[in-house]
Amino acid sequence: MQTEARARRYHRRQLWLGVGGLLFAAAYLIALMATGTAVALRDRLSALTPRWWVQLLLALVILGAGYRLLALPLHWLGGFWLPRRFGLLDQPFHRWLWDAAKATLIGAMLGLLGAEVVYGLMRATSWWWLWSAVLFLAGYALLALVAPIWLAPLFYRLVPLEDADLRDRLLGLAGKAGVPVLGVWIADQSRKSRTANAAVVGLAGTRRIVLFDTLITEFTPGEVEAVLAHELAHQVHHDVGRGLLVQGALTLATFWVADQLLTAGAARLCLTGSADLGGLPLLGLILMALGLVALPIGNGWSRRVESQADDFALRMAGDPEAFIGAMDRLGELNLAEREPHYVKEFLLYSHPSITRRISRARALLRSRC
Repeated sequence: MQTEARARRYHRRQLWLGVGGLLFAAAYLIALMATGTAVALRDRLSALTPRWWVQLLLALVILGAGYRLLALPLHWLGGFWLPRRFGLLDQPFHRWLWDAAKATLIGAMLGLLGAEVVYGLMRATSWWWLWSAVLFLAGYALLALVAPIWLAPLFYRLVPLEDADLRDRLLGLAGKAGVPVLGVWIADQSRKSRTANAAVVGLAGTRRIVLFDTLITEFTPGEVEAVLAHELAHQVHHDVGRGLLVQGALTLATFWVADQLLTAGAARLCLTGSADLGGLPLLGLILMALGLVALPIGNGWSRRVESQADDFALRMAGDPEAFIGAMDRLGELNLAEREPHYVKEFLLYSHPSITRRISRARALLRSRC
């Protein structure tokens, strides 16, 4: 009960920080429009260079850097201070800051590339929303392919699993599921946090099993198998591909609605059109609002997929007790809120709650008795 109370306090505070961050971002964008800062910046950049793509790049760097600097306290509170206070984070501040800087740089590069694509297509065709969604879908697929090779090593040291018996058991489980993998790797999560997880990452020739070292040290081999069986289910069910299609559909709908709202908003703000860089904050507000609308839709799909993966893991591993033990340990190590309010779970949770997952496993266990 004490752990559950701590989990509730932790997630309540993270929720308030998240809401605060969202309101701050909205206020920042509104201020850029209300004060004329965005339009003034557009005029200065157009006088500096005639190349629209350079203007866009500079505008995004300036506005993005301003936001990141102003939002640093919130980022520090939610990303470092609060997890460390509740025992989830062991990283010293300088290493956390380095990881955060790398993540910010990668996110900024991807964001800049995406923005250049969107604004380039806005200038070229009124069907920009369709072609942008198509290109974004291709980008999602490319990231799924290269992330385990290029991005994961930037944040973790990945080494092959040395325990030959466990490695053979896990590779045998993957073979039983019909999922070919390159091998089993261990990520050094323990130098950052106590949290545990596993994943089958990559596509086709890059697919591999990745386990946090905390999973190896804190879980029994049967529990590790149960966790991996769940991850293998995503491969068997082609959840990566299905997820890409769902994400692509949500992106398409988001861009189409954004086109309608941006056209109307640009006219009211006396901008020259949707591609006017003075409307950057407006586009940001629109995408933020549409992202909030899409969030429960995406999470609902994800919870359904995760439940299917749990069912597969229970059937394949054939050990509901190990699955229940793994869920209990994951809930404890990750300080999961085991029974969140149903509205909170509906809106914000990409996985069923720990209590729901354990109840489902116990129901299967009772059915066997």
